[in-house]
Amino acid sequence: MGRDVPIVVFSRDDRRKYREKVHRCLDVFAELLRESKFEVDRSLAGLEIELNIVDGAGEACMRNAEVLAAIARPDWATELGQFNVEINIEPQELGDGGARRLEDDVRARLNHAEERARSQGARLMLVGILPTLRERDIGEGTLSANPRYKLLNEQIFAARGEDLHLRIEGVELLDTRADSITPEAACTSVQLHLQVSPPAFAAHWNAAQAIAGPQVAVAANSPYLFGKELHRETRIALFEQATDTRPDELKAQGVRPRVWFGERWITSVFDLFEENVRYYPALLPICDDEDPRAELEQGRVPQLHELTLHNGTVYRWNRPVYAVVDGRPHLRVENRVLPAGPSVLDIAANAAFYYGLMSVLPHAERPVWSQMSFAAAEENLYNAARHGLEARLYWPGLGEVPADELILRRLLPMAYEGLDLRGVDHDVSARLLGVIEGRCLTGRTGATWQVEKVRAIGGDRHEALRAMTLEYLDRMHANEPVHTWAV
Repeated sequence: MGRDVPIVVFSRDDRRKYREKVHRCLDVFAELLRESKFEVDRSLAGLEIELNIVDGAGEACMRNAEVLAAIARPDWATELGQFNVEINIEPQELGDGGARRLEDDVRARLNHAEERARSQGARLMLVGILPTLRERDIGEGTLSANPRYKLLNEQIFAARGEDLHLRIEGVELLDTRADSITPEAACTSVQLHLQVSPPAFAAHWNAAQAIAGPQVAVAANSPYLFGKELHRETRIALFEQATDTRPDELKAQGVRPRVWFGERWITSVFDLFEENVRYYPALLPICDDEDPRAELEQGRVPQLHELTLHNGTVYRWNRPVYAVVDGRPHLRVENRVLPAGPSVLDIAANAAFYYGLMSVLPHAERPVWSQMSFAAAEENLYNAARHGLEARLYWPGLGEVPADELILRRLLPMAYEGLDLRGVDHDVSARLLGVIEGRCLTGRTGATWQVEKVRAIGGDRHEALRAMTLEYLDRMHANEPVHTWAV
C-alpha cells in the first residue's frame, strides 16, 4: 500500500459506502477485461528495493527523513520504519542490453544514495532482515512520519483487538509480543514486477506461484531476528505474523490471513481481485470522488481507486496489480517473495532467474501447475524459507529433491532459455545466472554466509552480529556476489 492517505476516523457509514464502491469498481474491472481495453504490446520488467539504514556501528539508524532529504531524488521514498527507505526502478525491456542497464542503473542510484547517506552519518544496507535489529528498535515511535503508516497501524490493531504475538520456531525460538505493526518494518524485500496481458495473466501468476519455493531457497538472506537464529528466510514468517489482523479465535475458524499464498490455481486475474473483495474487510475505507462507471461510459479509463487501495492491503506473495499509465490500463504480477541483497549483482541474478523462468513456464504445452497440487507449491515456499538450499522441494517429474538439485538440473536451463527468448545477450545471461549456479554449487547464500560468519566470530551474539554486519556492508558495496564471500 504505497498511496498517501489522510488522518481520519472511520464511521460505520464510511465502511458501508466503501464496500459498495469497491463492488462497483470490481464490476467495472470485469467490463474492462471483457472489452479488452488493456495495454498488451509490451512485456516490461521493473522492481522495487527496500533498504535498511544503519549507523557507523552497524546498528539501526532512525533517520530516513534526513537521509531522503539528502538523497533528494523522486525515485526514493519512505518505508514503514524510520530505519527503512525504498527505491523504485521504472519498468523496462530486458532485451537489447536492458538487463545490464538495469543492474548498472540500480548500482549508480545506490552509489549516489550511499554517498548522501554518509553525509548524515548513515549507511544503506541490502538485506532481508537487519541482523543487529533489537526489540527496542521496534515500536510505534519508530514508525515513519507518513500518516498512512500510523493509520494502517491503528486499523490493524483495531481489527485484532490485542497485541501481536510473534512466535517463530527455527534453529532457536523467538516468542515475543508487539504493540504495533513496526516488526513488519524488519522485512526488507525486492519486489519484481512483470507487465502481462489479461489473457496471459493467469498462466503467469500460476507460474510465479509454482517457482516461489525455489526462488526463496536460492536467495535466502534473513537468518536472524532480534538476535535469534531462526529460519534461513525468516522474513516470510515474520511478515505473515506482523500483519495478521486475526486473533486466535478467527484463526481457528479458518479466516484467511492478509499475507497469503492463496489456495488454488486461477483461470483469470479477476479471480484474485474478486477473492480480495469477498474475503477481506476494508482496512482503509477511504472513498475517492471518481465514479468508475461514469468514467467508463464517457470513454475514459477509471483509476478504480477503492479497488486498488483495498488490493494494496492484501499482501499476497504474488500480487495482482492494476494501474493506469498515460490513459492506458495495464496488469502486472508483483512478485514479493525475495529478500533484498546481498549485493546489487545478487539482486540482478535473482531477477534474471525469475524473469527467465517467467518467459518459459507460462507458455508450456503442459503447464507445471497442471502437474502439481497448489498445496505442494505452498509447502515448497515454507520449506524453502525454513531451510534455504538445504530444503527438499517437490517438482513434477522429479518428485521431492534437494533445492540445489532442482535448480541446477531443471530450472537454470529454463531460465537461460527464457532470457534468450527475451533477447538478453548470452554473456549477460551467463554472468547473472552463473551467480545462481555458484550459490547452488557452493551451498552459500546470504543466509548461510551470515550464520557461518557469526559462528566464526563467536563470543557475545550481538557483538558478533554487529561485526558481521559491518563486513557484510563492505562486501555488499564492493558488489561481490555472496557465493564468493569468504568466512
